[in-house]
Amino acid sequence: MAKAPLLRMNKNVKKHRGTGVNLSLYALVYIGIVFNANVLAENNKAEKFGVSASIATTSNNKTTNAARIIGLASIDVNSKDNPELTSSLVLNGRLTQGALMRGKISSGSIVWLNGKEINILASGDFVFGFGRDADLTQILEWQLPGQTIRNQKRLKLVKREYAIQRVEGVASKYVSPPKEVLTRIRIDNAQIASARATKSELSAFTQELMIPAKGPISGVYGSQRVFNGEPKRPHFGLDIAGPIGTAIVAPIDGVVTLAHNDMYYSGGTLIIDHGLGVSSTFIHLSLIDVKQGDVVKQGQKIAEMGATGRVTGPHLDWRINWFKERLDPALLIELADSAQ
Repeated sequence: MAKAPLLRMNKNVKKHRGTGVNLSLYALVYIGIVFNANVLAENNKAEKFGVSASIATTSNNKTTNAARIIGLASIDVNSKDNPELTSSLVLNGRLTQGALMRGKISSGSIVWLNGKEINILASGDFVFGFGRDADLTQILEWQLPGQTIRNQKRLKLVKREYAIQRVEGVASKYVSPPKEVLTRIRIDNAQIASARATKSELSAFTQELMIPAKGPISGVYGSQRVFNGEPKRPHFGLDIAGPIGTAIVAPIDGVVTLAHNDMYYSGGTLIIDHGLGVSSTFIHLSLIDVKQGDVVKQGQKIAEMGATGRVTGPHLDWRINWFKERLDPALLIELADSAQ
């Protein structure tokens, strides 16, 4: 897998217990912006930061080495190489495909990504994301309050390589659905799209995320799925395996925008809005404890793991979106304790 550049890390990053460094998501200490990236030269160097972990993928109940998770580094965009930007803008994220970028700027500023204006909270917090196959050059622009200058910076993303995951034993109706269920699938997709289009002013997306369930990682973001030998769409979530009934908790605060017990592909489906287009999706659930409109808090039990919809065994498929952009949850969490 290509190695993604890390921008400078905050000096106050806490060290991970036993193996590397636990990089905080919100080390917004220094001010300004610089995009001189430090490339991780070798995998053994990456291990020092706890950013590499072997992942197993399931096929005929056997596990094979499928991919390596790219861990998230909390980045500090320091302005010493760009003195004209002092006290203007801070970004937090990773310059790679599938990443969520969180930023902060002076209240009243305007920010554009590739010419499209991004929503900003009154606090100056904003967010955007890069999809699985996002262009490797992104244009970020910003204008501070009371100024006419429109600053611009090219963001250079690192291209990721994705595994191929072969899954056998999937019911044929889920590989090639019969005509009589196509209307149901369209209705399901419309409900999901509507929930993910929510544009609230919640600030929950600024929180550090926690993993929503404990168990072995059985599927990773971006992998090309081949069901019963037939190529299908890539996987856009992080799969966590476990027995039916395993508790699932909210990774951060939010508001429930969709709670559906039986969608065709995803079975029990739950979507939570975290603000400014950021949402979490939880699928294949056996039980949903919340309903649409409920306010949930980080760590609150929201559902139970199941084997509903298109699955070969019980697991949670957890997804992160920024509106229509499908992002990688593994870039936002620490996986070291997920299997405990």
